Amino acid sequence: MEKTIIYQVLPRLFGNKNENCIKNGTKEENGTGKFNDLDNKALGRIRDLGATHIWLTGVIRHATQTDYSAYGIPMQNAEVVKGKAGSPYAIADYYDIDPDLAVEPENRMKEFEDLVTRAHNAGLKVVIDFVPNHVARQYKSICKPEEVEDIGEKDNTSLHFSTDNNFYYCWGNALDLSDITQGKEQTYQEQPAKATGNDQFSNRPSRNDWYETVKLNYGIDYCDAGGRSTHFDPIPDTWDKMTTILLFWAGKGVDAFRCDMAEMVPPAFWTWATDKVKYKYPEMLFIGEVYNPSLYRTYLASGFDLLYDKVGMYDTLRHIICGLRNAGDITWQWQSTNDIREHMLYFLENHDEQRIASDFFAADPYKAIPALIVSVCMHTNPFMIYCGQEFGEPGMDEEGFSGVDGRTTIFDYWSVGSIRRGFFDRDKMTSDERTMEQIYKFILQLANDEKALKEGEFFDLMYMNQHISAKQYAFLRKADNDLLLVVTNFDEEQAECDIVIPSHAFDYLNIAEKETEAIDLLSGDTYTTALRSDSAIHVSIPPHSGRILKFTI
Repeated sequence: MEKTIIYQVLPRLFGNKNENCIKNGTKEENGTGKFNDLDNKALGRIRDLGATHIWLTGVIRHATQTDYSAYGIPMQNAEVVKGKAGSPYAIADYYDIDPDLAVEPENRMKEFEDLVTRAHNAGLKVVIDFVPNHVARQYKSICKPEEVEDIGEKDNTSLHFSTDNNFYYCWGNALDLSDITQGKEQTYQEQPAKATGNDQFSNRPSRNDWYETVKLNYGIDYCDAGGRSTHFDPIPDTWDKMTTILLFWAGKGVDAFRCDMAEMVPPAFWTWATDKVKYKYPEMLFIGEVYNPSLYRTYLASGFDLLYDKVGMYDTLRHIICGLRNAGDITWQWQSTNDIREHMLYFLENHDEQRIASDFFAADPYKAIPALIVSVCMHTNPFMIYCGQEFGEPGMDEEGFSGVDGRTTIFDYWSVGSIRRGFFDRDKMTSDERTMEQIYKFILQLANDEKALKEGEFFDLMYMNQHISAKQYAFLRKADNDLLLVVTNFDEEQAECDIVIPSHAFDYLNIAEKETEAIDLLSGDTYTTALRSDSAIHVSIPPHSGRILKFTI
């Protein structure tokens, strides 16, 4: 059993090799990546990095300002599309493929299916997004199976809420986009207005709302006179339609669904849907974007296999990297989810978060190396990496709708320099990009090469080492006769640490006291030392780095 390592990639950005993109450029001006750019060589490089899964972001057709009407695809009104390329999370047809990603748009589904086959042949399992909470304003399926009724097709638009409706309606009022159009005449008409995706039930969304989307109705009346009320019996119409969509994509050979804003959809639906999908596809993984820690166990009980550990471990590590918290806080954070640790997905970047190397985060990718070691090596739970992270991508481009915010755009047609160099023009890679790639590759591969990391026991050493808790973090991993002492240094200065291994660790991990040698798996340095109960091992650690000392016991 491998440790799950998920590599997230936006195909639209991944294969775009244009070095001269312009702000707010169209597809014709800036270009776009294709499924074919994820060829055997690229997929092999991702697998060789250490990935076990590839998360293809933005696969399902979403609203865009690009005209594909020549292929029978309805044109979208620019007033309800964010950016020239559009948001991958404003789904326009759950049964269709984004035509941007196909060399031959008329054969876009076949090109996606071919990519799934290539990924599987490369040893990678495939993850795609399932966006259950909201759809694009102008959602209309042109690719649904004949027997499937379209979403909203038979809604009673005179009702704000009904379990037979797929959308919520704003009491007969027309959609008012005045906060978005800013004095310009509104050309997009919606009568009556549908509720907006971020639970905005007014007909006048603001520019800070998810105004390009509409909320799906899973049987919760958010505006009941007595407050929020649930109506799950009989089963709401939306439940059946969304489960049918999941089964459709499972039938295309995908191995996992990353479920967008899963906590905005009721757990009762997930219990119902995941049961049906897993009955037919028992190996299917469901990955939930859930931010409220108090809901973690509820959503796991509802059929999810993995959950984002964002508000917990991600926030903790980010604050430590930025000098805002002590490294010892990692202990409390993993303990808070210890009973469900195998289900917590650790990460340091994704499309929603700022790049580590951006001016808004650490401004230096090396500062996150200790956090990488902790995230990958501390437990056996999965880890996720965002394409370009392994090269130290700074995310400081001003692409268009996405301004200079430290994030890589999901809304614009763009080319990402570090990805372009790292996959398609390696002669132009900088020395730092090469170094970062080697660090990531070594640590990610180590997670599955070393049995103690892949499946071994874990022992936190910080309760006996409070003297290092401000800037360093230490723990043990053990499997069979291999013992690993992992010590990370978040400081910008070299650390000289005396790490005490308590007697309880010797008992818990069944370690024999002895004189022994150790090798640092990161540097190759060798040590001769004594493993003694309640005694210290001296370790020198370079700035923003770590040691992984392997003892054969």
